[in-house]
Amino acid sequence: MPEVYDRIIVDGRRFDLTRGLEQYREGMKRYFPSEVRAIDKYIAAVQSSNRASGLYYAEKAVPHLVSRIAGGLMRAPFLRWAKRTTGEVLRDLTSNQDLIGVLTGQWGDYGLPPAQSSFGIHATIAEHYFDGGSYPVGGASSIAAAIVPAIERNGGRVITSAEVANILLDGEKAIGVKMVGGREFLAPVIISDAGAANTFFRLLPGEMACLSSLRDGLRSIPVSVAHLGLYVGIKAPDAELGLKGSNLWIYPSLDHDANVARFASDIDAPFASLYMSFPSAKDPDFANKYPGRSTVEVLTFVPFEAFESWRDTKWKRRGATYDSLKQSLAARLQTALERHVPAVAGKIDYAELSTPVTTRHFMNYENGEIYGVGSTPARYSMRALGARTPIRNLYLTGQDVTSLGVVGALFGGAVSASAVLGKNLLSKLAKPFGVL
Repeated sequence: MPEVYDRIIVDGRRFDLTRGLEQYREGMKRYFPSEVRAIDKYIAAVQSSNRASGLYYAEKAVPHLVSRIAGGLMRAPFLRWAKRTTGEVLRDLTSNQDLIGVLTGQWGDYGLPPAQSSFGIHATIAEHYFDGGSYPVGGASSIAAAIVPAIERNGGRVITSAEVANILLDGEKAIGVKMVGGREFLAPVIISDAGAANTFFRLLPGEMACLSSLRDGLRSIPVSVAHLGLYVGIKAPDAELGLKGSNLWIYPSLDHDANVARFASDIDAPFASLYMSFPSAKDPDFANKYPGRSTVEVLTFVPFEAFESWRDTKWKRRGATYDSLKQSLAARLQTALERHVPAVAGKIDYAELSTPVTTRHFMNYENGEIYGVGSTPARYSMRALGARTPIRNLYLTGQDVTSLGVVGALFGGAVSASAVLGKNLLSKLAKPFGVL
């Protein structure tokens, strides 16, 4: 992605986040010249948290006996950071609320504002971007296109449009899965990427004593956020529009917690956040495939409660009231896009809105959440949330094992594979886990 990978915009003020740690550091100091020491301390805290995270995540993959003996010591250094909220850590470093607001301007990447999120997840995401942002050539589908042939070369099969009804058990041992159509697949190891909530509440029987503690822990942690997504097609190339690929984070103020609370109580209030992304401008192959076109995504977070009454309705058959609300929200998002990126005005050829119930329909997340289990301090304190489960031969993978998002899910796969195979696959990765 471009040197300026993210741009934070608040009330006409602009803060550019620039690739390279020292460029980022000096940029922050130019914006806040009186906060030099606080900025250095902040970067040191981020790095310290991530250095400590390696053993925390490794503990999720080591043999059970090792975990019982040394697990507490492996987890403790990271939990000293992760048990505190992002807001608590930053308020110890500075009293400048604007600086805190800018340093947490990417909170949408982990879905919780400073007062709710664990500093552990904030540090993970923040340091990941110190090296700049990246985007897959050919778009997100190229990730699957690269992985599927590797699975098939090794004797695997990838099946789509095949919904699992439940995990098959023999006592407290997983032996396979049953599909909605009734077909059963038996296997010596079952790995679920359906998310912790789906796996433990929907795919397993309700009465299982060995799951009671895990289920109680999950009930005590809020799920992550739901969102609106406006997907826009434009009859003009990125070069003509002047789009370079930098993401825009747009806020009504730098008090993210207040913005979220206000919008949660009234969705007619200003959006708590707007994220504008330009996939076609990020992808060097897009213009070859679709000359003269470009794409934009506009996302904002919304409480699922605003769409609760349509929870059990059918896709594309939710009724006139839903359609009216959807059109209103889509129009607001498009207006915001045209205000902040005026070059697209009059050139939008297509725009479609997804809502939390859209996510629920396609992803089977109960409350339309996009990041699985919420990244609160309690999530990181929950030792049972890892690759291994109380059910023998059943493993969890994906973003609920380690960290959220695409890269978090990939590393969740590495941790789960390590646990299943009894091998340290994490050591084979190019970078330590703490730098995602």
